[in-house]
Amino acid sequence: MTVRDLIPVLVLVGLAALLPLVVTASPVLNFLVFMLIVALGAQGWNILGGFGGQFSFGHAAFFGTGAYATAILQLRWGVNAWAGLAAAVAAGGAVGWAIGFLSFRSGLRGSYFALVTLAFAEVFRILANAAPLTGGAAGLLIGLDVRPANLQFADRAVFYWLVLGFVAAVLVLTRWIQRSRFGAQLVAVRENEDAAKALGVDSLRVKLRAIALSGAVTALAGGLYAQYFLYIDANIAYGGWISVELLLAPIIGGVGTVFGPVVGALTLHGLGEVAKQFAGRIPGIDLIVFGTVLVLAVAFARGGILGLLERLRDRGVGMLPPSAKSRTAKEVPNAGR
Repeated sequence: MTVRDLIPVLVLVGLAALLPLVVTASPVLNFLVFMLIVALGAQGWNILGGFGGQFSFGHAAFFGTGAYATAILQLRWGVNAWAGLAAAVAAGGAVGWAIGFLSFRSGLRGSYFALVTLAFAEVFRILANAAPLTGGAAGLLIGLDVRPANLQFADRAVFYWLVLGFVAAVLVLTRWIQRSRFGAQLVAVRENEDAAKALGVDSLRVKLRAIALSGAVTALAGGLYAQYFLYIDANIAYGGWISVELLLAPIIGGVGTVFGPVVGALTLHGLGEVAKQFAGRIPGIDLIVFGTVLVLAVAFARGGILGLLERLRDRGVGMLPPSAKSRTAKEVPNAGR
Protein backbone atom coordinates (compact mmCIF):
# COMPACT_ATOMS: atom_id res chain seq x y z
CA MET A 1 0.00 0.00 0.00
CA THR A 2 1.36 3.41 -1.01
CA VAL A 3 0.53 6.98 -0.07
CA ARG A 4 -1.29 7.30 -3.39
CA ASP A 5 -3.70 4.58 -2.29
CA LEU A 6 -4.68 6.70 0.71
CA ILE A 7 -5.40 9.91 -1.20
CA PRO A 8 -9.13 9.12 -1.76
CA VAL A 9 -9.48 8.28 1.95
CA LEU A 10 -7.81 11.53 3.00
CA VAL A 11 -9.94 13.60 0.64
CA LEU A 12 -13.21 12.00 1.77
CA VAL A 13 -12.39 12.24 5.47
CA GLY A 14 -11.11 15.80 5.10
CA LEU A 15 -14.34 16.95 3.47
CA ALA A 16 -16.46 15.09 6.02
CA ALA A 17 -14.53 16.69 8.89
CA LEU A 18 -15.61 20.14 7.69
CA LEU A 19 -19.34 19.38 7.95
CA PRO A 20 -19.79 20.32 11.66
CA LEU A 21 -18.21 23.68 10.90
CA VAL A 22 -20.91 24.36 8.33
CA VAL A 23 -23.90 22.56 9.89
CA THR A 24 -24.37 23.02 13.62
CA ALA A 25 -28.01 21.95 14.10
CA SER A 26 -28.30 19.15 16.65
CA PRO A 27 -30.71 16.98 14.59
CA VAL A 28 -28.32 17.03 11.65
CA LEU A 29 -25.33 16.16 13.82
CA ASN A 30 -27.33 13.33 15.43
CA PHE A 31 -28.10 12.00 11.95
CA LEU A 32 -24.46 12.23 10.88
CA VAL A 33 -23.18 10.48 14.01
CA PHE A 34 -25.71 7.67 13.68
CA MET A 35 -24.97 7.31 9.97
CA LEU A 36 -21.24 7.04 10.67
CA ILE A 37 -21.83 4.43 13.38
CA VAL A 38 -23.84 2.36 10.90
CA ALA A 39 -21.12 2.90 8.27
CA LEU A 40 -18.49 1.71 10.75
CA GLY A 41 -20.44 -1.46 11.52
CA ALA A 42 -21.05 -2.00 7.80
CA GLN A 43 -17.31 -1.75 7.22
CA GLY A 44 -16.91 -4.59 9.69
CA TRP A 45 -19.51 -6.67 7.82
CA ASN A 46 -17.75 -5.88 4.53
CA ILE A 47 -14.47 -7.40 5.70
CA LEU A 48 -16.15 -10.77 6.16
CA GLY A 49 -19.00 -10.62 3.66
CA GLY A 50 -17.48 -8.40 0.98
CA PHE A 51 -13.85 -9.46 0.80
CA GLY A 52 -14.32 -12.95 2.22
CA GLY A 53 -17.67 -13.81 0.65
CA GLN A 54 -19.03 -15.16 3.96
CA PHE A 55 -22.43 -13.45 4.15
CA SER A 56 -23.69 -12.94 7.68
CA PHE A 57 -27.31 -12.30 8.67
CA GLY A 58 -26.45 -11.88 12.34
CA HIS A 59 -23.84 -9.16 12.78
CA ALA A 60 -26.03 -7.83 15.57
CA ALA A 61 -24.26 -10.47 17.68
CA PHE A 62 -21.05 -8.42 17.44
CA PHE A 63 -22.70 -5.00 17.58
CA GLY A 64 -24.61 -5.94 20.71
CA THR A 65 -21.56 -7.51 22.33
CA GLY A 66 -19.67 -4.26 21.90
CA ALA A 67 -22.56 -2.18 23.22
CA TYR A 68 -23.16 -4.34 26.28
CA ALA A 69 -19.46 -4.76 27.06
CA THR A 70 -18.99 -0.98 27.11
CA ALA A 71 -22.05 -0.38 29.29
CA ILE A 72 -21.60 -3.30 31.71
CA LEU A 73 -17.93 -2.58 32.40
CA GLN A 74 -18.78 1.02 33.31
CA LEU A 75 -21.91 0.36 35.35
CA ARG A 76 -21.02 -2.88 37.13
CA TRP A 77 -17.28 -2.55 37.68
CA GLY A 78 -16.54 1.15 37.26
CA VAL A 79 -14.20 0.71 34.31
CA ASN A 80 -13.24 3.87 32.44
CA ALA A 81 -15.28 4.42 29.26
CA TRP A 82 -12.21 4.46 26.99
CA ALA A 83 -10.95 1.21 28.49
CA GLY A 84 -14.46 -0.20 28.22
CA LEU A 85 -14.52 0.66 24.52
CA ALA A 86 -11.20 -1.11 24.00
CA ALA A 87 -12.51 -4.13 25.90
CA ALA A 88 -15.63 -4.08 23.73
CA VAL A 89 -13.48 -4.34 20.60
CA ALA A 90 -11.61 -7.29 22.10
CA ALA A 91 -14.88 -8.96 23.14
CA GLY A 92 -16.31 -8.53 19.64
CA GLY A 93 -13.21 -10.09 18.11
CA ALA A 94 -13.36 -13.01 20.57
CA VAL A 95 -17.06 -13.65 19.88
CA GLY A 96 -16.37 -13.46 16.16
CA TRP A 97 -13.55 -15.99 16.41
CA ALA A 98 -15.70 -18.34 18.54
CA ILE A 99 -18.66 -18.22 16.14
CA GLY A 100 -16.32 -18.63 13.20
CA PHE A 101 -14.53 -21.58 14.75
CA LEU A 102 -17.79 -23.39 15.49
CA SER A 103 -19.19 -22.64 12.04
CA PHE A 104 -16.20 -22.93 9.70
CA ARG A 105 -14.75 -25.90 11.55
CA SER A 106 -18.01 -27.68 10.80
CA GLY A 107 -17.72 -26.81 7.13
CA LEU A 108 -20.64 -24.39 7.07
CA ARG A 109 -20.70 -21.90 4.22
CA GLY A 110 -23.15 -19.92 2.14
CA SER A 111 -26.75 -19.85 3.37
CA TYR A 112 -25.97 -22.30 6.18
CA PHE A 113 -23.37 -19.96 7.66
CA ALA A 114 -25.70 -16.97 7.22
CA LEU A 115 -28.48 -18.75 9.13
CA VAL A 116 -26.10 -19.81 11.91
CA THR A 117 -25.02 -16.20 12.48
CA LEU A 118 -28.69 -15.18 12.58
CA ALA A 119 -29.34 -17.88 15.17
CA PHE A 120 -26.43 -16.72 17.35
CA ALA A 121 -27.70 -13.13 17.26
CA GLU A 122 -31.17 -14.25 18.31
CA VAL A 123 -29.80 -16.40 21.15
CA PHE A 124 -27.76 -13.44 22.41
CA ARG A 125 -30.86 -11.23 22.24
CA ILE A 126 -32.92 -13.68 24.29
CA LEU A 127 -30.17 -14.08 26.89
CA ALA A 128 -29.63 -10.32 27.18
CA ASN A 129 -33.36 -9.79 27.57
CA ALA A 130 -33.45 -12.15 30.57
CA ALA A 131 -30.08 -11.83 32.33
CA PRO A 132 -29.80 -9.53 35.37
CA LEU A 133 -26.25 -8.57 34.32
CA THR A 134 -27.58 -6.89 31.19
CA GLY A 135 -30.49 -5.22 32.96
CA GLY A 136 -33.03 -7.63 31.50
CA ALA A 137 -35.87 -6.13 29.51
CA ALA A 138 -35.30 -2.73 31.16
CA GLY A 139 -31.86 -2.42 29.58
CA LEU A 140 -28.92 -0.38 30.81
CA LEU A 141 -28.74 3.39 31.23
CA ILE A 142 -25.25 4.89 31.31
CA GLY A 143 -25.06 7.85 33.66
CA LEU A 144 -24.66 11.31 32.20
CA ASP A 145 -21.24 12.68 33.16
CA VAL A 146 -20.06 15.04 30.46
CA ARG A 147 -16.30 14.75 30.52
CA PRO A 148 -13.85 13.69 27.80
CA ALA A 149 -12.44 11.13 30.25
CA ASN A 150 -15.90 9.49 30.26
CA LEU A 151 -16.18 9.59 26.47
CA GLN A 152 -18.99 12.13 26.78
CA PHE A 153 -18.76 15.55 25.17
CA ALA A 154 -20.82 18.71 25.54
CA ASP A 155 -20.51 19.39 21.80
CA ARG A 156 -21.92 16.72 19.48
CA ALA A 157 -19.38 17.75 16.85
CA VAL A 158 -16.56 16.32 18.97
CA PHE A 159 -18.21 12.90 19.06
CA TYR A 160 -18.80 13.18 15.31
CA TRP A 161 -15.09 13.77 14.73
CA LEU A 162 -14.24 10.87 17.02
CA VAL A 163 -16.47 8.43 15.11
CA LEU A 164 -15.20 9.84 11.82
CA GLY A 165 -11.65 9.12 13.00
CA PHE A 166 -12.56 5.48 13.62
CA VAL A 167 -14.25 5.26 10.22
CA ALA A 168 -11.11 6.70 8.62
CA ALA A 169 -8.92 4.19 10.45
CA VAL A 170 -11.06 1.29 9.19
CA LEU A 171 -10.99 2.76 5.67
CA VAL A 172 -7.20 2.60 5.84
CA LEU A 173 -7.43 -0.93 7.22
CA THR A 174 -9.70 -2.10 4.40
CA ARG A 175 -7.45 -0.41 1.83
CA TRP A 176 -4.54 -2.35 3.32
CA ILE A 177 -6.56 -5.57 3.18
CA GLN A 178 -7.35 -4.87 -0.45
CA ARG A 179 -3.64 -4.57 -1.26
CA SER A 180 -2.27 -7.24 1.10
CA ARG A 181 -1.54 -10.94 0.87
CA PHE A 182 -4.28 -11.54 3.42
CA GLY A 183 -6.74 -9.74 1.17
CA ALA A 184 -5.70 -11.81 -1.82
CA GLN A 185 -6.25 -14.96 0.20
CA LEU A 186 -9.69 -13.73 1.29
CA VAL A 187 -10.70 -13.06 -2.30
CA ALA A 188 -9.37 -16.47 -3.34
CA VAL A 189 -11.50 -18.14 -0.68
CA ARG A 190 -14.49 -16.06 -1.75
CA GLU A 191 -14.17 -16.97 -5.42
CA ASN A 192 -13.38 -20.67 -5.04
CA GLU A 193 -12.49 -22.08 -1.63
CA ASP A 194 -11.54 -25.53 -2.95
CA ALA A 195 -9.18 -24.03 -5.53
CA ALA A 196 -7.67 -21.77 -2.85
CA LYS A 197 -7.00 -24.80 -0.66
CA ALA A 198 -5.35 -26.56 -3.60
CA LEU A 199 -3.01 -23.59 -3.95
CA GLY A 200 -1.98 -23.85 -0.30
CA VAL A 201 -4.28 -21.29 1.32
CA ASP A 202 -5.32 -22.23 4.85
CA SER A 203 -8.97 -21.28 4.36
CA LEU A 204 -9.98 -21.92 7.98
CA ARG A 205 -7.27 -19.64 9.32
CA VAL A 206 -8.05 -16.93 6.77
CA LYS A 207 -11.78 -16.99 7.52
CA LEU A 208 -11.18 -16.99 11.27
CA ARG A 209 -8.95 -13.90 10.96
CA ALA A 210 -11.62 -12.23 8.83
CA ILE A 211 -14.53 -12.91 11.17
CA ALA A 212 -12.51 -11.92 14.25
CA LEU A 213 -11.51 -8.65 12.59
CA SER A 214 -15.07 -8.13 11.37
CA GLY A 215 -16.47 -8.77 14.84
CA ALA A 216 -14.00 -6.36 16.44
CA VAL A 217 -14.87 -3.50 14.07
CA THR A 218 -18.61 -4.10 14.42
CA ALA A 219 -18.28 -4.23 18.22
CA LEU A 220 -16.51 -0.88 18.08
CA ALA A 221 -19.59 0.53 16.35
CA GLY A 222 -21.79 -0.98 19.05
CA GLY A 223 -19.68 0.50 21.83
CA LEU A 224 -19.82 3.95 20.24
CA TYR A 225 -23.60 3.64 19.87
CA ALA A 226 -24.00 2.85 23.57
CA GLN A 227 -21.69 5.68 24.54
CA TYR A 228 -23.46 8.24 22.36
CA PHE A 229 -27.08 7.40 23.19
CA LEU A 230 -26.28 6.26 26.76
CA TYR A 231 -28.97 3.56 26.70
CA ILE A 232 -29.25 0.05 25.29
CA ASP A 233 -31.57 -2.92 25.66
CA ALA A 234 -31.67 -6.33 24.03
CA ASN A 235 -33.85 -5.25 21.12
CA ILE A 236 -31.56 -2.34 20.32
CA ALA A 237 -28.22 -4.07 20.78
CA TYR A 238 -29.07 -7.48 19.30
CA GLY A 239 -32.12 -6.50 17.25
CA GLY A 240 -32.59 -7.62 13.69
CA TRP A 241 -32.66 -4.00 12.53
CA ILE A 242 -28.92 -3.57 12.93
CA SER A 243 -28.10 -6.84 11.15
CA VAL A 244 -30.24 -5.69 8.23
CA GLU A 245 -28.65 -2.25 8.04
CA LEU A 246 -25.10 -3.58 8.28
CA LEU A 247 -25.94 -6.01 5.46
CA LEU A 248 -27.71 -3.51 3.21
CA ALA A 249 -25.19 -0.68 3.37
CA PRO A 250 -22.33 -2.55 1.64
CA ILE A 251 -24.69 -4.15 -0.89
CA ILE A 252 -26.17 -0.77 -1.84
CA GLY A 253 -22.83 1.07 -1.83
CA GLY A 254 -20.67 -1.66 -3.33
CA VAL A 255 -19.89 -4.94 -1.62
CA GLY A 256 -16.21 -5.80 -1.43
CA THR A 257 -15.09 -2.21 -2.00
CA VAL A 258 -13.38 0.19 0.38
CA PHE A 259 -15.93 3.01 0.24
CA GLY A 260 -19.05 0.96 -0.45
CA PRO A 261 -20.26 0.69 3.18
CA VAL A 262 -19.92 4.44 3.74
CA VAL A 263 -21.68 5.32 0.49
CA GLY A 264 -24.41 2.78 1.20
CA ALA A 265 -25.02 4.00 4.76
CA LEU A 266 -25.21 7.61 3.58
CA THR A 267 -27.59 6.68 0.76
CA LEU A 268 -29.91 4.56 2.88
CA HIS A 269 -30.20 6.95 5.80
CA GLY A 270 -30.19 10.05 3.63
CA LEU A 271 -33.11 8.76 1.56
CA GLY A 272 -34.83 7.54 4.73
CA GLU A 273 -34.70 11.01 6.28
CA VAL A 274 -35.89 12.66 3.06
CA ALA A 275 -38.83 10.23 2.93
CA LYS A 276 -39.74 11.06 6.53
CA GLN A 277 -39.75 14.77 5.73
CA PHE A 278 -42.07 14.38 2.75
CA ALA A 279 -44.24 11.51 3.99
CA GLY A 280 -44.47 12.60 7.59
CA ARG A 281 -43.88 10.26 10.50
CA ILE A 282 -45.41 7.24 8.84
CA PRO A 283 -44.26 4.16 10.79
CA GLY A 284 -41.84 2.07 8.75
CA ILE A 285 -41.37 4.56 5.91
CA ASP A 286 -37.61 4.20 6.20
CA LEU A 287 -37.92 0.41 5.86
CA ILE A 288 -39.97 0.90 2.69
CA VAL A 289 -37.19 3.09 1.33
CA PHE A 290 -34.54 0.51 2.30
CA GLY A 291 -36.46 -2.24 0.51
CA THR A 292 -37.00 -0.13 -2.60
CA VAL A 293 -33.35 0.84 -2.82
CA LEU A 294 -32.30 -2.79 -2.36
CA VAL A 295 -34.59 -3.97 -5.17
CA LEU A 296 -33.28 -1.24 -7.49
CA ALA A 297 -29.68 -2.09 -6.62
CA VAL A 298 -30.16 -5.80 -7.26
CA ALA A 299 -32.02 -5.15 -10.51
CA PHE A 300 -29.91 -2.38 -12.03
CA ALA A 301 -26.66 -2.06 -10.06
CA ARG A 302 -25.30 -5.48 -9.11
CA GLY A 303 -22.03 -3.90 -8.02
CA GLY A 304 -23.78 -1.27 -5.94
CA ILE A 305 -23.61 2.47 -6.47
CA LEU A 306 -19.83 2.44 -6.90
CA GLY A 307 -20.02 -0.37 -9.42
CA LEU A 308 -22.69 1.52 -11.37
CA LEU A 309 -20.58 4.68 -11.40
CA GLU A 310 -17.57 2.73 -12.62
CA ARG A 311 -19.58 1.18 -15.46
CA LEU A 312 -20.90 4.60 -16.47
CA ARG A 313 -17.35 5.95 -16.43
CA ASP A 314 -16.11 3.08 -18.56
CA ARG A 315 -19.00 3.57 -20.97
CA GLY A 316 -18.13 7.25 -21.23
CA VAL A 317 -14.49 6.41 -21.91
CA GLY A 318 -15.58 3.90 -24.53
CA MET A 319 -17.33 6.68 -26.48
CA LEU A 320 -14.14 8.76 -26.70
CA PRO A 321 -11.82 8.72 -29.76
CA PRO A 322 -8.81 6.35 -29.49
CA SER A 323 -6.32 9.10 -28.65
CA ALA A 324 -8.51 10.39 -25.80
CA LYS A 325 -8.99 6.84 -24.50
CA SER A 326 -5.26 6.25 -24.12
CA ARG A 327 -4.83 9.64 -22.49
CA THR A 328 -7.68 8.96 -20.04
CA ALA A 329 -6.30 5.53 -19.17
CA LYS A 330 -2.98 7.11 -18.25
CA GLU A 331 -4.41 10.06 -16.35
CA VAL A 332 -7.24 8.30 -14.54
CA PRO A 333 -6.19 4.78 -13.59
CA ASN A 334 -8.49 2.63 -11.52
CA ALA A 335 -8.33 4.31 -8.12
CA GLY A 336 -9.36 1.15 -6.32
CA ARG A 337 -12.80 1.62 -4.88
